[in-house]
Amino acid sequence: MKSLNPALQAHLDEGTTTLAWCWRITRADGVTFGFTDHDRTLTFDGTEFEPESGLTASEVRSGSDLSVDAQDAQGVLSSDRITETDILDGRWDNAAVEVWRVNWQDVSQRVLLRRGAIGQIRRGRLAFVAEVRSLAHVLNQTVGRTFQATCDAALGDARCGVDLEDPAFKGTGAVIDVLRDRAFTASGLGSFAAGWFAFGTVEWTSGANTGRRAEVLSHDVTDGVAILTLLEAPVRPIAATDAFAVRAGCDKRIATCGTKFANVANFRGFPHIPGQDSVLRYATKDGGHEGAVL
Repeated sequence: MKSLNPALQAHLDEGTTTLAWCWRITRADGVTFGFTDHDRTLTFDGTEFEPESGLTASEVRSGSDLSVDAQDAQGVLSSDRITETDILDGRWDNAAVEVWRVNWQDVSQRVLLRRGAIGQIRRGRLAFVAEVRSLAHVLNQTVGRTFQATCDAALGDARCGVDLEDPAFKGTGAVIDVLRDRAFTASGLGSFAAGWFAFGTVEWTSGANTGRRAEVLSHDVTDGVAILTLLEAPVRPIAATDAFAVRAGCDKRIATCGTKFANVANFRGFPHIPGQDSVLRYATKDGGHEGAVL
């Protein structure tokens, strides 16, 4: 049960109320936004809640079980702080959301109704619908390790231990020519063998995508010139002379861990577990059924 401010409770008991919805959204990059369905700017807790932002909310749906409660925030791209490019770029994904009910005549009379996170965002040409998931959605996330042949550590994290800042695993360069929306030739990578940066990451250090990261799908070398193909095309176009830092990738196999990174001691997979061939194997006349290693 919510504990209401006594002044807010007295206001509600009057029968005639002056209430507004306020949403405070904090993105993963730390930037905080405030929106309200009131027609004036409301300010509390150091956040200004922008009026008439084109953001309106559906009813709040809550259940007594552990299912994920949800609310939709629907609106048009009328706020200068909400851009289609940022939505496409993923900057609003999983942003933390606070939903407040506020007396707009006295903002000290307010109650935090729920916390959640931005889930699925459906976009149109001029409007968007963002799903606001309750904190119960965290319970749907997988916790613990998976028993699998490949490594389940992220390359370069504490469990892996590989230093991706080592010059052997990190290169810097610039775009020479854009081949497609997600492929380009690059300078500065001539000392690296083909495939070295496949499954790695590119971090843009100049140009329209500065500060953004992208996964590398493939790394080829033609006539001594590196060709990088990204997994997805950046929202902002790549341009010649855009500078970047690129880090090596790993396909999570123990052979790669040993030959490329000399890091088998920290391999976090189970490469010797029986595969599906063991389940489907049938008896033959030539033996091989005494339990020895095949």
